[in-house]
Amino acid sequence: MSTRLLVLTVSTRPHALGPVVTRWLLDALGRRADELSVELVPVSLADLGLPFLDEEEEPSSGVYRNAHTRKWSALVAAADGFIAVTPEYNYGMPAVLKNALDYLGREWAWKPIGFVSYGNTSAGTRSVQHSKQVVTTLRMMPLGATVAIRIADSVADGRLRPSPARDAAAVHPLDEAVRVAQALRPMREQAAHPAGPLAGSYVRPLTPDDAAEVAVLQRCCWVEEALVNDTLDIPALHESLDDVRAWLGSWNATGVWLDGRLLGMVRTRLVGSEWHVGRLAVVPDLRGRGLGRWLLRAAGAGAPAESTRMVLVTGAKSARNVALYESEGYVRLAGGSPEGTVSLAKETVSVS
Repeated sequence: MSTRLLVLTVSTRPHALGPVVTRWLLDALGRRADELSVELVPVSLADLGLPFLDEEEEPSSGVYRNAHTRKWSALVAAADGFIAVTPEYNYGMPAVLKNALDYLGREWAWKPIGFVSYGNTSAGTRSVQHSKQVVTTLRMMPLGATVAIRIADSVADGRLRPSPARDAAAVHPLDEAVRVAQALRPMREQAAHPAGPLAGSYVRPLTPDDAAEVAVLQRCCWVEEALVNDTLDIPALHESLDDVRAWLGSWNATGVWLDGRLLGMVRTRLVGSEWHVGRLAVVPDLRGRGLGRWLLRAAGAGAPAESTRMVLVTGAKSARNVALYESEGYVRLAGGSPEGTVSLAKETVSVS
């Protein structure tokens, strides 16, 4: 799964050094970013043109009246982390950075932020220290790895002097940002998605990026089905990652997650007038806690109005599965099922 980092050029002063530092940083990080599947997105606060905070509602509300706020919100919300290229003004962070941070609330939460600073006496490090006090209040994670550029030693004729040591140092904030962004991903997802049936869990659609987790869940669940039904002819046991990615792109799939672990899933799609339900799976250690039943009901609740019935297939000897489905109103269908399986159906309930 790729990581999206915004590289923020903070200074808005005409002819500032910030854009020069940002260009150097992007060049220095390009190769490593490719290796780590990182998308570096340069964003200049000067180009963004945010006025001093002018929203009527508190940023924590997420209610934004102005187009410039909505644009800024979308940029920040889509990012997994940030690297700020910032000068130091009078022992502190630039006002434009403080203003940009103050505009938003939830969009910042549980994301790393690294700093590349520049200045004279302190190489901008006091700006970084000041910024860290603010970003932690927004539930961001400031990185320990930083790059500090002393202008007198590093700049000539408005350009940065070549420095292999500085180039090498720039990789450390990137590496740390990726590790922290990945570690905090479950917290970001939990904050952004509906709560699941188990304490602390959350529910979100599955995408092709989840193929590895889905493949693992399938293997651990359908091995038991293979033993019960005395057959290895079960597609879920043999699918490659590419196979899983392919069906994740064509089915509506839902997963229940907890702390980055996929606990259960189900997939659905409309075939003619039938709402097909499949790949209902729950990790073995959490069976018997109602998660499978919750997923089955969620699948049924998503049936479109044009569907006439819900249909699913399971192993003919999978007594536990059949008992669950029948307890939820599914009825066995006579004939038409692949050998060694049983099909069940339930009429959809239209909601007027």
